[in-house]
Amino acid sequence: MVRFGIVGTNWITEKFLDGASLVENLTLSAVYSRKSETAEEFAGKYGVENTFTDLESMAKSDLIDAVYIASPNSLHAEQAQIFLRNKKHVICEKPIASNSRELKQMIHTAKENNVLLMEAMKSTFLPNFQSVQENIHKIGKVRKFFANYCQYSSRYDAYKEGNVLNAFKPEFSNGALMDIGIYCIYPLVVLFGKPSRVQANGFLLDTGVDGEGSVLLTYEGMEATVMYSKITESTLPSEIQGEDGNIRIDRISTQEKVEIHRRDGSIEDITVKQVSNGMHYEAKEFADLIQAGKTESDKNTFSNSMIVMEILDEVRKQIGVVYPGDR
Repeated sequence: MVRFGIVGTNWITEKFLDGASLVENLTLSAVYSRKSETAEEFAGKYGVENTFTDLESMAKSDLIDAVYIASPNSLHAEQAQIFLRNKKHVICEKPIASNSRELKQMIHTAKENNVLLMEAMKSTFLPNFQSVQENIHKIGKVRKFFANYCQYSSRYDAYKEGNVLNAFKPEFSNGALMDIGIYCIYPLVVLFGKPSRVQANGFLLDTGVDGEGSVLLTYEGMEATVMYSKITESTLPSEIQGEDGNIRIDRISTQEKVEIHRRDGSIEDITVKQVSNGMHYEAKEFADLIQAGKTESDKNTFSNSMIVMEILDEVRKQIGVVYPGDR
């Protein structure tokens, strides 16, 4: 049994715990929060006795083997390395760091201490993403990848009323690209690797983070177009377009329905069964890797995470989004 702790007591942590509850070899053993009252209240909801308000104490504790980090993006690198240095396995919410420099340090620390570090990007572990990988040869030579994730944020309503929440604060390494644009870019990298060119446009809010944007990525023989937004809404599916047809993905972040649409008009449903909470699959992967003695995922590899982070760095550079951690 892998005993893990959590850093971050927000809604995404609750969703991860819901997905992790279906993993037989994973059990929640400790909760961290800056305030003891918050830690105890959250722990009580899950029947957990051990709470911490000090990260170093938690990392040194023999009560946990691993940790799930879901704090603000700007804290990921520093917090993850505290646990890695104490030989605790780390699964860290996406984006795994604020920039590629931080990620490089995290990977070095993980390797130095021979422990697992994995980015919690759920979509690449989904059974339907695996179905896409297994069936992509059916559409012939791929010429275009189009990924769309535009979801109007309720926090934007608060923003327009003058209440700037964490989602739109650069000091937390936030914004539309880091929050949801990454869902478009990560599967692209897993499927096709590193692009030769990145061109980006975006609309910046007054705080200095991006509200929406688009990215054109160039590959040999194909191009990829990514659209993302937290200030508009879209129901367009994503597509991988080949010379013989296309694979249509209903929502790039959850991938609940995937189909092949051939040029002759025929449609093949390649959807497979998967649980509704996709975070289950990343939790299972994390636990299985630890029990197998592995220190790197073969899906969300260090290389994939680094390529994605380098793309995010370049997009932010082109559109003018700067975080404190970049300086």
